Amino acid sequence: MIPITILLAEDHRIIREGLRELLRIEEDIQVIAEAENGRQAVSLTEQLHPDVVIMDISMPLINGIEATRQIMLTTVKTKVLVFSSHCDDVYIEQARAFGASGYLVKQTDMLMLPSAIRGAHRGTAFICPSKITQAARS
Repeated sequence: MIPITILLAEDHRIIREGLRELLRIEEDIQVIAEAENGRQAVSLTEQLHPDVVIMDISMPLINGIEATRQIMLTTVKTKVLVFSSHCDDVYIEQARAFGASGYLVKQTDMLMLPSAIRGAHRGTAFICPSKITQAARS
């Protein structure tokens, strides 16, 4: 089995490490690189061509929305799954407009992440469930 290759783009080290550990147990998913800012995420994606980029929105140098736009302009096969604490529809719409394959809020159950990655890899759009979005706004 060829694993789904992942680039983690998250500016908070502890979250990156947690995501890496969560995904380590998935036999069909392999983290191949990590970026701590949007510019690095774009550069590493161009170099490594991961199958899926897990992209935070609020990052230094280039935010995740702009990094997604740049990645979608320069790569063909890479999918972007936005993983953010922002639950506003505006962010979801911007991410989708720039080519993100999905949007998952950080308040989501951690077990949803591997499923969202697999869906993004298959080309299936994944948007965080509206009840999660509503609860996060409360």
